[in-house]
Amino acid sequence: MAKLRHVAVTVPNLEDAARFYEKTFEMKRVFESPIAIILSDGVMSLAILKFKSDAQAGDERGKDFHGLHHIGFVVDDMAAYQKKIEANGGNFHMRLPGATDDTEVKFRDPNGVVFDIVSEAYAQKAWGSRT
Repeated sequence: MAKLRHVAVTVPNLEDAARFYEKTFEMKRVFESPIAIILSDGVMSLAILKFKSDAQAGDERGKDFHGLHHIGFVVDDMAAYQKKIEANGGNFHMRLPGATDDTEVKFRDPNGVVFDIVSEAYAQKAWGSRT
């Protein structure tokens, strides 16, 4: 069974956005990188992103797009879910630059909405939790 892992938004300023959600909703930082701050309420995560290049953004919206970017799911079997996604009308979108088979894979649903899937092991390794 898949579990919703996160919602990702792109913003013009990582720190300003993170402080807003921390102060307003009491979310806690669980991960930081040069392009991301991940906040969690203990169940779900909010991935706040600021891409440095259009290629890094990974789609036609580019690095300057700000708003809802994608959603992410933790799945128990990456290969089985990839087949299930495609069988139900979803399409492969991309892998992260430098990604391997055991990292996240991005797809588009039949309406073009971008989402990713990851294994529980990858979620634990990358962010320290399912969130």
